[in-house]
Amino acid sequence: MNLLIQLRWIAVVGQVLTIGFVHLVMGISLPLMAMVMVLCGSVFLNVISQEWLRQQTDARDRELLLLLLLDVAALTAQLYLSGGATNPFISLYLLQVTLGAMLLNGRSTWVVVVVACLCFAGLIVFHRPLALPEALRDDLFELHIIGMLICFVLDAALIVVFMTRIAQNLRERDEGLAALRQQAAEEDHIVRMGLLASGAAHELGTPLASLSVILSDWRRMPELAGNPELMEEVSEMQADVQRCKSIVTGILMSAGDMRGEAPVVTTVNGFFGELVEDWRGARSINTLVYENRFGEDMPIVSDSALKQMIFNVLDNANEVSPLWVRLAIERDGDSLVLKVSDMGPGFAKEMLANFGKPYNSSKGQSGRGLGLFLVVNAVRKLGGTVVAENRPVGGALVSLSLPLSALAIGARKHVG
Repeated sequence: MNLLIQLRWIAVVGQVLTIGFVHLVMGISLPLMAMVMVLCGSVFLNVISQEWLRQQTDARDRELLLLLLLDVAALTAQLYLSGGATNPFISLYLLQVTLGAMLLNGRSTWVVVVVACLCFAGLIVFHRPLALPEALRDDLFELHIIGMLICFVLDAALIVVFMTRIAQNLRERDEGLAALRQQAAEEDHIVRMGLLASGAAHELGTPLASLSVILSDWRRMPELAGNPELMEEVSEMQADVQRCKSIVTGILMSAGDMRGEAPVVTTVNGFFGELVEDWRGARSINTLVYENRFGEDMPIVSDSALKQMIFNVLDNANEVSPLWVRLAIERDGDSLVLKVSDMGPGFAKEMLANFGKPYNSSKGQSGRGLGLFLVVNAVRKLGGTVVAENRPVGGALVSLSLPLSALAIGARKHVG
C-alpha cells in the first residue's frame, strides 16, 4: 500500500511537469481543466489511502486490486485527453501490470492485465486528437521517438526502484517466517523436554524419599554415630539428597503439579539475596561476588523457575571460572538487568553466533548446551532479552534484561 501511494505521488508530480512543459513550452493545446480534474482525483485517492493505512495494519488483495484499477483508469483518462494510443506514454500500462504481478495473486493480476489491454485497445479508437502547432508537424516522428525514450527511462527507473523495495519486503517477510518456524521448533523442543523432566521428577520422588529415610536411620546407628568422618559424609549425602528433592519439587511446580499453592510474595532485593545464599550454600562456594545496584526495592512474586534459570547461568560461569564469579543486578528504566561475569576463556565466535540454540556448547560433550538454550527461551517468554559477549579483560559476560511488569505481583506471564 505504501509503495502504491508513493508511486501515485510520483505520477502526479510527473504529470504536472509533463502537462506544463507540453502546454507552455511546446505550445500544444491541451484540455487543462479535464486533465487537472483527473490529477485532483489521484490526489484525493492518495489522501484516502493514507488515512485508511493509518487505521489498518495491512492491505488485502481486494484493496490493492481496487487501487491498481483506479490507477489504470486515471492513466487511461489522461491518455484519452492527450492523443490516445499515439501518446508515447502509453507503455506506462506496463508499470501497473508489473506491480500487479508482484503484489497480487494470480487471478487479480490477470484482471489488471485484461483491463490494461482493453484500455489500450479502446484508446486506439476512442481518444481526443492532439492539436499540434504547424511548426511541430514536420518533426512529429522525432518527437514521438523522444517521448518513447523518456517513457522507457521512466518505466525502467520506477520498475527497478519499486521492485527492489518489494523484493526487500518479501525477503524480510521470509526471514520473519523463518524466525517463527525456528521459534516454534524450539518451543516444541522445550515442551518435549518439559514432559521428560516432569516424568523423571515423578519417578525420582520415591527413591529420594527412601534415601532420605535411610540416611536419617544411619545417623542414629551407634556404630556410625561414633565415627566423625562417616557422620560428616552422611551429612553431605543428606544435603545432596535434600538439594535433589528441592530440584524435583521445582520441576513439579513448574509443570503445574502444585498449582494449588499460593504464590510467595517477596521483593527484588529479598529474592536475589535469598537466591545468592541458596546458590552458595547448595554448592559450598564462597567465590561468588554479589553486587546489588537495583535501588529502591519493589514487591515481586518469587518464582522457583526464575531462580533455577539464574542458577543455570551461575553454574555455567562457575564451571569455567571456579575462582571468581560476579552477579550484579541493576534497574534500567522499567527493566531489571542481571549481569553474570566470569574470568574463564570466554565464548568462541561460533558459539556467540549460535547463542541460545540447543546443543550449542563449548564443553565438547554430547547432550550439553541445553542450559543456555532454556535460559534464552525462558527470558523471551517473559518479554526480555539475553546478550552474551566476551569481556575486554578476559572472561565472559551474560546480561539478562527482564521487564519488571512480568515479575510484579499480578503479572500473568511466568517462566514455563
